[in-house]
Amino acid sequence: MSKLPTSNAIYRFFWTFDSIVSSSVFEAWDGLKRGGSAYSSFLYRFKITGLRRIFVDLVDDATTFGTVFAFCLLAYALPPFSGTGDVWNKGRDYAVTFTDASGEIIGRRGIRQDDAIALEDIPPSMIKAVLATEDARFFDHFGVDIIGTSRAILQNARANTVVQGGSSLTQQVAKNLFLSPEKTIRRKVHEAFLSLWIEARLTKQEILKLYLDRSYLGGGNYGIEAAAQYYFGKSVRDINLSESAMLAGLFKAPTKYAPHQNIENARARANVVLYRMLDVGFITQGELLQSRRQPAQFVAQANLDSPDWFMDWAYGETLALLEAEKLTGDFVIEVKTTVDMKLQTAAQKILNDVVDTQGPDYKFTQAASVTMTPEGAVKAVVGGRDYIESQFNRATNAERQTGSAFKPFVYLAALLEGYTPDDVILDAPVSVGGWSPGNYSNKYAGRTTLRTALAKSFNSVPVRLMIDIGRPAIIKAAHDVGIQGPLETWPPMVLGTSSLTLMDLTTGYATFAGGGKLAKPYTILEIRRPNGDLIYNRKAHEQPAPQVVPEEKIAELNSMLGAVVKAGTARRADLGFAPQGGKTGTNQSYRDAWYVGFTAHNVTGVWVGNDDFTPMDKVTGGLIPAPAWKQIMDVAEAGQKPESLAGIPLDETYTLLAAAQPETTLAPVTDETDALAPNTPLAEADPAGVDVVLNDMFSLFKEDKTANRAPVSRRKRVAENSPDRFVLPSANTTKNRAKAFFDDLVKNNQAPKKKRKKKKLFNIF
Repeated sequence: MSKLPTSNAIYRFFWTFDSIVSSSVFEAWDGLKRGGSAYSSFLYRFKITGLRRIFVDLVDDATTFGTVFAFCLLAYALPPFSGTGDVWNKGRDYAVTFTDASGEIIGRRGIRQDDAIALEDIPPSMIKAVLATEDARFFDHFGVDIIGTSRAILQNARANTVVQGGSSLTQQVAKNLFLSPEKTIRRKVHEAFLSLWIEARLTKQEILKLYLDRSYLGGGNYGIEAAAQYYFGKSVRDINLSESAMLAGLFKAPTKYAPHQNIENARARANVVLYRMLDVGFITQGELLQSRRQPAQFVAQANLDSPDWFMDWAYGETLALLEAEKLTGDFVIEVKTTVDMKLQTAAQKILNDVVDTQGPDYKFTQAASVTMTPEGAVKAVVGGRDYIESQFNRATNAERQTGSAFKPFVYLAALLEGYTPDDVILDAPVSVGGWSPGNYSNKYAGRTTLRTALAKSFNSVPVRLMIDIGRPAIIKAAHDVGIQGPLETWPPMVLGTSSLTLMDLTTGYATFAGGGKLAKPYTILEIRRPNGDLIYNRKAHEQPAPQVVPEEKIAELNSMLGAVVKAGTARRADLGFAPQGGKTGTNQSYRDAWYVGFTAHNVTGVWVGNDDFTPMDKVTGGLIPAPAWKQIMDVAEAGQKPESLAGIPLDETYTLLAAAQPETTLAPVTDETDALAPNTPLAEADPAGVDVVLNDMFSLFKEDKTANRAPVSRRKRVAENSPDRFVLPSANTTKNRAKAFFDDLVKNNQAPKKKRKKKKLFNIF
């Protein structure tokens, strides 16, 4: 190698680098040429020509392009399926059979299905019929029947239409479990991939069992056991060859060949199945002829008088319970419920009669009711006039303003703050801002007790209680006793402007009936598998109901609610033979009328109104709902021994009334209505009402020694800076509460800082 041309270090570096690169490239290229020459020399000894060369080239190209096609097909047709989790039940519907407490079936919800029959218990004739028509080579292929698919393609091409299916039984299982029924090439490819996946994880017997249990067979039935029960009135264990053929014929087109739709089509299809069984050697000619002479007979199902409203609600409760208890692995279940079928049927008939006979005159078209025990066991639910015409459940889903039926929660809050039923309060005009509610009668009683105010459903008294104790205390009291719905926070809420369902409102009253123990509505007693295994029992899972309100306070409230029945707006609901309490309710413009009442055994709520919120013709809670409640409770209480309620003891008066209660026409009941909207002017009282109020106000100057008034120190106060509390004038917090309240009434009707003249005293209203 010659010497470098320069002694400069930089030039010498680049010169050396260039020589290394040039040498490396030359040597690499020379090595490639030598390697190629050697490889060519090696292959020369295998050189072929002629037809063999053409064949090798074809195989080589087919392998190359086939590999590329396979990867493209996989990317296109790979189903959206992870293969993880409980894949065999993903998207599966529940099949729920409901019974009453004695085990008698009352109806079903979800799908009809029963997968409790073992494969060994299914008659061979049933299995052979299915295999003959759906996949005769099921036990011979690996999930995709190449021979069967090719034969189907040929037959369909000859007929120029689809006369034979090409899907194997495994592919149909894949479609039933994981895919939609759309007819596309992509779905067929998905079937093929999934069938291979299934065959790799399940045995042939397990695949066959899935197919027999999960396939739709018409009439809402899934699986051969449910279909046999529905069409033939017996278990699949007991069916004969003719019935097996008819069931097997349903797999192809369940709606078209369902025997309850067209028995002739079903028998014609069964004959096709029999001849197919003969062709593949599963039956003899004699068996075929005998089956044709004795075709399967469809057994019409008896129409159950199902409590549809009750079951709709119970079905939702069942699904929620299965989720909460993590029992989601069972999809075919039997649920024992709390329903009382005698009461359910009677309540539906009673309300239908009320709507039919009184609805046209009073302009209402719907009614609903709920009956439960004080613990919350729901015994009957009537959601409307006719389930067939409308499945909307007005007892559990319709939220309506409750009107005066909400007042007991206001009085309960007052009792918890220290008031007593015999405390005296003024029933007189009252305003909160621009809102001035009036009484239903446009009259005022003056000084009255809380007991009388609730019995007569005075509107001014709950407002005064709200001003004193604050709305947060009322909302808390309502939620504490079981009210789940949201409650409004504006002043008219004390008169029932919050919208609640009948079920929700009745639940609150159930806590009253239970002596302050929290009631939670429920319908489920037990859940079992079809084979009888118990998977849920309420007694073993539920905790005792907590005491959410002191029993002595509930006793005070119940004594007031008893007065509503005996001397107030709910006299038409008086049973006479048992201690009871309740409250009527009527909302704005007579759009809804309620009555909720209870005994020691049952709590029932009744509502009447219209779906479109149109007003009724002056229907109050005491006019229509209360008498309907009494009819329902007469049935519910039949055979029950009357018992005392907290605050309403059972004494001899009930026995005397029950023994000699005459059939009389009650005098008109002074009822309640209208939680009046804000800015409603004060109701104009008649002169007699004014005189009563004035006389009572003058008597306030005298010390009332008979009034059972709780000391001010006993009352719990809401924080003065709370936005939900109306602060009374300071004079009203002194010891002389009566005189201060009179002064307050006078001051509200004079200009600020001006002394009112005596001659205008009688113009305060």
